[in-house]
Amino acid sequence: MKVTELQEKPAAAEKAADRFLPNDLYGLQLVLLASGGRLFQIVHALAELKIADLLSDGPLGIDELADRAGAHELALKRLLRCSAMLGIFTEGPAGVFAMTPVANALRSDNAHGVLPLIRYNHMALTAQPFDNILHSVRTGDPAFAETFGVDFNTYLQQHPEADRFCDEFQSYWARQFAEEELDQWDLGRYASIADLGGGDGYFLAQALRRYPTMTAHLLDLPWMADKAHAVLTSHGVADRVRVEGGDLTTDPVPAGYAAYLVKSVFMRFSDEQAKAALTSIRTAIGDTGAKLLIVDSVLKTGNEWDHAKLLDIDMLVLHGGRKRRLDDWQELFSATGFRLVNEPVYHWDLLECEPV
Repeated sequence: MKVTELQEKPAAAEKAADRFLPNDLYGLQLVLLASGGRLFQIVHALAELKIADLLSDGPLGIDELADRAGAHELALKRLLRCSAMLGIFTEGPAGVFAMTPVANALRSDNAHGVLPLIRYNHMALTAQPFDNILHSVRTGDPAFAETFGVDFNTYLQQHPEADRFCDEFQSYWARQFAEEELDQWDLGRYASIADLGGGDGYFLAQALRRYPTMTAHLLDLPWMADKAHAVLTSHGVADRVRVEGGDLTTDPVPAGYAAYLVKSVFMRFSDEQAKAALTSIRTAIGDTGAKLLIVDSVLKTGNEWDHAKLLDIDMLVLHGGRKRRLDDWQELFSATGFRLVNEPVYHWDLLECEPV
């Protein structure tokens, strides 16, 4: 069949594609997806061996690279050869390996790199529940509890080492928000702010340092609130914050604040939990006209790439929560007495709401 005939006959073109592509492009795509677990382990090994750090000053031969990494020369060469195929590093003549732009994200001195995420995803805490993903798909319940017998937060309280790493990981993302978004959000508009589910207080501390007349209230689960005391004190802002232990889905929300900030929290909630939290916030606001500020992402519709769609599966498996499309957010707001007043982008954004 000629190319012109395929162009003129879409059905014929589709039939030809079905005949020739499954063993090539389509099949290759599925092979790569099915090999994702192996690929992740390769990336994790590269990160733990600090290969990007070792190559950051220039290319190295495999013998010297293996010596510096403390690795078996031939085994490391095989690992790097595969990573070069994936575009992470590049292999030159005579077993010499060098960086690519992709590998820069693996450098330990890259404040915007992905090392914390790689290590977080490799923990038993986040990896093992995916062995039971079918439990979540069949029941809608988090596989985490099925795997470990307790929920995510209880597990952290029982495993101090995992808890410490998660604190560091959350602070890493809080730093990203503080550096990239804090000025854009203009929280200085508000004389006071209630940070609900504020974690260890790192982000709130950055906001208070930036706006020296602002006062605040941080609410989170008691064991997280205890950590916030120390962080806020270390940043010299504790005298302007009231820290309270409580559950956003069941306990009253403090009244009397100009804005209520909920950052990266609703994605961990089911719709029922989200409605309970929003209703509690609406009660606290009353008729004061205070604003509700939600930091989260809005899922893209259709089939295009959106990292939040992967995070949506994380929320399902680990927490029983979900990411939401714009219409999902609108439904939650309408049901709980709020109205969205800004136009969010389809990425991490600030959803600004006012009480109805």
